[in-house]
Amino acid sequence: MYNSYTLLYMTINADLRILSRATPAATAPLVSPTGAGILHLGLGSFHRAHQAMYTAAAIQQDGGDWGIVGVASRSRTVVDALRAQDFLYSVATISPSGTSLAIPGVHTDAFVGAEHPERVVSQIADSGIRIVTLTVTENGYSYSPATQHLDLDDPIVRADLQGGAPRSTIGQLARGIQARAAAGGSPLSILSCDNLASNGEHTEKLVREFLHALPAGEASEALAFLDRGVTFPSSMVDRIVPSTTPQLRDEVAALLGAHDGIPVPGEPFTMWAIEDRFAGGRPSWEAGGAVFTDEVGRYEQMKVRLLNGTHSLIAYLGALRGVGTIPEAIGIDRIADAARAVMRGEYEPSVEVPADVDIRAYEAELFERWGNSALGHRTAQVGSDGSVKLRQRIPEPALLALGQGRMPHLIALTVAGYLSCLAPLPGFDPGTHAASMTDPARERLAGFSASVRDGAELARRVITDLQLFGAELAHQDAFIARVGELVDTIRRRGVDAALSDAVSSAEESMLETNPMNTKEGRR
Repeated sequence: MYNSYTLLYMTINADLRILSRATPAATAPLVSPTGAGILHLGLGSFHRAHQAMYTAAAIQQDGGDWGIVGVASRSRTVVDALRAQDFLYSVATISPSGTSLAIPGVHTDAFVGAEHPERVVSQIADSGIRIVTLTVTENGYSYSPATQHLDLDDPIVRADLQGGAPRSTIGQLARGIQARAAAGGSPLSILSCDNLASNGEHTEKLVREFLHALPAGEASEALAFLDRGVTFPSSMVDRIVPSTTPQLRDEVAALLGAHDGIPVPGEPFTMWAIEDRFAGGRPSWEAGGAVFTDEVGRYEQMKVRLLNGTHSLIAYLGALRGVGTIPEAIGIDRIADAARAVMRGEYEPSVEVPADVDIRAYEAELFERWGNSALGHRTAQVGSDGSVKLRQRIPEPALLALGQGRMPHLIALTVAGYLSCLAPLPGFDPGTHAASMTDPARERLAGFSASVRDGAELARRVITDLQLFGAELAHQDAFIARVGELVDTIRRRGVDAALSDAVSSAEESMLETNPMNTKEGRR
């Protein structure tokens, strides 16, 4: 394994070393990082198919010491495979026209953070590390939606504040900054790549709150260093990266002529918008197509609402319809109609489009991406962790519509679909794909669904009592009632009846708002 993989690494095209069935491998010389300048927390598939690829392009163009030390949260699978494969793996770009492979070759080391939490701190303190990047998911920031601050009731956060090797991401960042300040305080940038509103500002706020929660005087040096030497740029990341399957491993092995234990699939589309505020320099990520912009917030709105919000609707409706993949779901006319209607009528009015983006072309491309039948992105994967994801996607667009006197019927259907998948009412079977969805709130939601009489009561318990989607939406009685109606429709008459109800109601609402907005005129 080692020798065959290393030979491939040395002979594939230097432009990300691309190998495909159509293009034979070239023999251009390899440009490898001369050292590690980036620490990455969250060594999952998305990072390896996204940031690592942009970093590889930057190193191929300019060289330099921008290698990545990867930190897996808990699992040894990726770490052990990287070590066994000389820190190499393949990224398979999959489209209906075929599969191509790239081997980034930018990781210089990897370890498991849960096994070596003290090393995470020492790496952040290391002056050779100038950027810490994060893909720890929305749930990895120890943030309390109820208080909108660091969750000081989290037992892991409490333990991190008391001392010892920290185990929460925010604790690791804060303790690492403390150690870096004590070691002289060379400039550092912390770059969140998770789907959070203003993710740089959000991360900085939580780190500062952790430091302020320490005993008086313990964090003064770190806070002073934070003010003068640490930046938190915001970024927006986008690439659909499904789960790896045995079939993919077989296909990659056939292309490589060697076994890769951790290949990563990804769609052809990729985007990275970044705020250019780096205290200690950065790689030339624009070599891979990254956009440096002051409009990261607008890119984020566009992606989180138009892509992610609509994606959630497709996933829940598809799972309830009994289909396992997003391409199958979007291939159902009623679901495609609902996706177009929610995107155009309910999400788009809440989005400030970046100046250099053609919104119609972007939306058309989204449907092409969702229809990539070769990719096989699973509805269960997209629908997982909805209690965290939907809170980032639906409240503001829903509140905007409600404030304008319009009912966001399809956002209500998204929530109803989510509840029907994760907390089905007694007697309703949402199917195997819904059952496969994971969610940190699943157990609590199941307790609600087992004790309520109908959809209206379930919606009130989840949206009002639990405030799963925030405090403001918790008091929108008409919206909550609409979600309950659609939950009951799904249970009693099926998902197709709920789809027809929500889409027709949305069309009527649009006509009432703008009589010229006919279906023919929107095409």
